[in-house]
Amino acid sequence: MLKLTLRAAAAAAFAAFALPAPAHEFKSGSIEIDHPWSRATPSGARVAGGYLVIRNGGDAPDRLIGAKADVAGRVEIHEMTVKDGVMTMRPLPEGVEAPAHGEVALKPGGLHLMLHELKRPLAQGETFAGALTFEKAGEIKVEFVVEALGARGPEAKAGEHAH
Repeated sequence: MLKLTLRAAAAAAFAAFALPAPAHEFKSGSIEIDHPWSRATPSGARVAGGYLVIRNGGDAPDRLIGAKADVAGRVEIHEMTVKDGVMTMRPLPEGVEAPAHGEVALKPGGLHLMLHELKRPLAQGETFAGALTFEKAGEIKVEFVVEALGARGPEAKAGEHAH
């Protein structure tokens, strides 16, 4: 009987490791948020970026109009562009459209969330709570995963950095 119990425990432990990790997605209505993430920050940093993919499976566009994060005093939707070798970053007070049956990526070097007035440094491997507000879908609570300092994305391997 003891052998059977040990085998059952071993099988259960193995099965737990064999299962795929849960997806890091959040959904409300036709809007799905895929893998919200940020980068680790050095001590003393006052800002960080927030990145994610918005998928709109609906027949009508929706618009991301606001965001918040528990690690920041305020969050703005931003766009970074490079023109004639000059980088500019500007807030988008009108937000970002998620087209019907389409997606929009917030990623380093383009559209992103700017987390202002950080309350503490962000450490690789931790998570923090946030929320995204859409015109039609309303508020979607999300959890950001903090990747390595300089990471290009959630799929980037250790040692890869943004340019």
